[in-house]
Amino acid sequence: MKFERFVGIDPSLRTGFVALSPFGEVIEAKEIEREGDDPARMSELIRAVVDSVHDTDFVAIEGFGYASRRGFLLGGIGWGMRMELYRRGIQYVDVAPSLLKKFAGAKGNANKERVVLEVYKRWGFESNSNNVVDAFILAQIARAAKTEMKLIQAQREVLNKLLKESIPVRSFSGDLIKKSPLGMMQGCQPHHSPYQGGLQMNCKQ
Repeated sequence: MKFERFVGIDPSLRTGFVALSPFGEVIEAKEIEREGDDPARMSELIRAVVDSVHDTDFVAIEGFGYASRRGFLLGGIGWGMRMELYRRGIQYVDVAPSLLKKFAGAKGNANKERVVLEVYKRWGFESNSNNVVDAFILAQIARAAKTEMKLIQAQREVLNKLLKESIPVRSFSGDLIKKSPLGMMQGCQPHHSPYQGGLQMNCKQ
């Protein structure tokens, strides 16, 4: 299918959300939060984030981090968003925090300040929110997975790593297709462009 936008989601109490066009233009960049007590706050936050996703989007969502009381809370938010994406049949890929940083050109253990600097140097994007910066990187990963674009070696390594991981995929009718890497539909195979290093999908009709 043809994806109209590439979305990055950094799940948090202040969730970062960025949508890019196939050409890399920023369509939307925002931080989403809700007030109140849990679980109502979590439920409203999850709904607000997933409602921002279009049916023709391809999504990259940041993977889970540390285990702590705050970590369990964020884990609940993250799983809630994933379940809603799954229910709607929206294809997504999980991206570990270390891979997110690597794709931006930083080391896997780099601090947030370093990641912000690398993003500005590479793409000229900046935001007052670290969550939005992370979401921007995720959106670029989603775009790189489905379109042809020039990539550095570290970025190609990130995509190759993601290709080895499988996620459940639903069709737009809601039927479970199979577990397939990077949300590929059955009958699709990845290939790298010999010219620009972009990861493409060859699909049988």
